[in-house]
Amino acid sequence: MKPYLLKKLDLEPDTVSFFNGMADIPGSILLDSGLIMEGLSRYSFISADPFMIVTSRGNRVCIETRRGPRAGETEIRLGNPFDIIDDLMRQHKMEGVECPIPFFGGAAGFFSYDMGRQLEKLPEKAADDINVEDCWLGFYDVVAALDHVGRSVYLVSTGKPEQDALKKERRAGERLDWLEDQIRKSIRIKESPEKVTEIIGGPADAHQPGMISDFDRGSYCQVVERAREYIAAGDIFQVNLSQRFSFPGRDRPWDVYRRLRKINPAPMAAYINCGHLQVVSASPERFLKVSGGMVETRPIKGTRPRGRNPLEDGILREELWNSEKDRAELVMIVDLERNDLGRVCVPGTVHVAELYRLEEYPTVFHLVSTVVGRLENGGVMGLLKASFPGGSITGAPKIRAMEIIEELEPVRRGIYCGAIGYLGFNGDADLNIVIRTLLFTPEKIYFQVGGGLTIDSHPESEYVETLDKAQALVKALLGS
Repeated sequence: MKPYLLKKLDLEPDTVSFFNGMADIPGSILLDSGLIMEGLSRYSFISADPFMIVTSRGNRVCIETRRGPRAGETEIRLGNPFDIIDDLMRQHKMEGVECPIPFFGGAAGFFSYDMGRQLEKLPEKAADDINVEDCWLGFYDVVAALDHVGRSVYLVSTGKPEQDALKKERRAGERLDWLEDQIRKSIRIKESPEKVTEIIGGPADAHQPGMISDFDRGSYCQVVERAREYIAAGDIFQVNLSQRFSFPGRDRPWDVYRRLRKINPAPMAAYINCGHLQVVSASPERFLKVSGGMVETRPIKGTRPRGRNPLEDGILREELWNSEKDRAELVMIVDLERNDLGRVCVPGTVHVAELYRLEEYPTVFHLVSTVVGRLENGGVMGLLKASFPGGSITGAPKIRAMEIIEELEPVRRGIYCGAIGYLGFNGDADLNIVIRTLLFTPEKIYFQVGGGLTIDSHPESEYVETLDKAQALVKALLGS
């Protein structure tokens, strides 16, 4: 058979409608271009029922095979999870296969911030109190691709993990039909309209009844001052610090995602149902994209809230654009990202495609850069190992900043500031930075917000910035 089967559906792309019927299925995933931005987002991808699920905690990797000759088997491997995942990806590689769809099969899910402990030796001071996997990846053989620019919908099926040509072709066709049936059933589901509660009074209302942070205003300002002392002493140039909120509610995760998508559509959004937990993300930041061997990263540094009217919007936009602090912070991270990419890219190909770009989102303004290069060594996994976690959410120098984060933040970050996205069987990839993200566990809902600190940071302003970033998440949580 061909490397894959491709079918175009007679449907207009409608992400929410297509996924309504799959959101509650363990193993379902949506990688969502909820906000279409030129050069950043175009496709949304939907899949479910992975033929393999890979999870890790520390150096212990669990491989659950769900389809194929070894269906029902669970294997435990000890070692570096990045290397083990790379080995599994190589077993299913489809290099040289051309397809009009960027992601037509591969591993998709999340890598937590704490996967960085498999790459660098870090102190262990912060409490690991949620007990969530370091990574969760489903291996998907069939994908629905929604082209929001071309207004088209495609299904792609590879027939994996079957190896025999006839079995592979039969499975590819059956899976193509299965996913189309899931989508058409989903379209017929009538969902109640999303309800969104207006929060009156501005950013300070991020602390809602029942919502608990691991910092109060005073203690957060104290750790900002401590970080500034490290900067003044020459330990670091900047560091990203965050606070974590927990919420006892148990609203349906998909309903929260639908509200968040309406309040704060994002170009690198995602919904993952891992079964025992769900991830709801509205990230605006691309961590790494690999396409045809070309690498792109788009660090964000600098944030202002949107104004209440066009006049306020204009003032805040100009304030961010002219901020020497935010520009200097972004330049430092750009240098860090250039160094990370330079470890695995062809010499001379790494360059800054755009140093300063001001991007507008429904709730905030961001200052963004773009760094590109041509991949040479180690493929996507080598790139991940050279770059993880992203410099925009650690600081510079990266390792020392991560040590200080471990000292000053009372709890482990977990999925926050990690990456969500896909690793294609063809060697391409697209991953976000996990910010503006909710984690639904059986006990609580968690989310984390932070910001970059420099010697010029004002503790009170930094605290307020975290609350600005929390607003869309809080509104989505309180909407029902």
